[in-house]
Amino acid sequence: MDIKTFAKEYVPQQMKNIADLEVVRADAEIKKETRKDQNNEDYQVMFIVVENEEYRVPSSVVTQLKGVIEAKPDVTSFKVVRTGTGMNTKYQVIPL
Repeated sequence: MDIKTFAKEYVPQQMKNIADLEVVRADAEIKKETRKDQNNEDYQVMFIVVENEEYRVPSSVVTQLKGVIEAKPDVTSFKVVRTGTGMNTKYQVIPL
């Protein structure tokens, strides 16, 4: 493949967000890793893997989920709704 064709078809890799999922299983395994950003600086990321795709889990989602579990210990699934963008992004955890 020539570079022009490659460039047309190129989609940069970007981690998806847990809010992109319709339903999240409460027993999904969460992973925490240290990775490098484009400036070669370390950063920590929490994520789950669903169908071989990584979905970032913001710490505010984990905090809200903790509250949901305290109120409803038998929760088996939930949905995350995202509003806003950038630094104004907010998440809401809804038990299903």
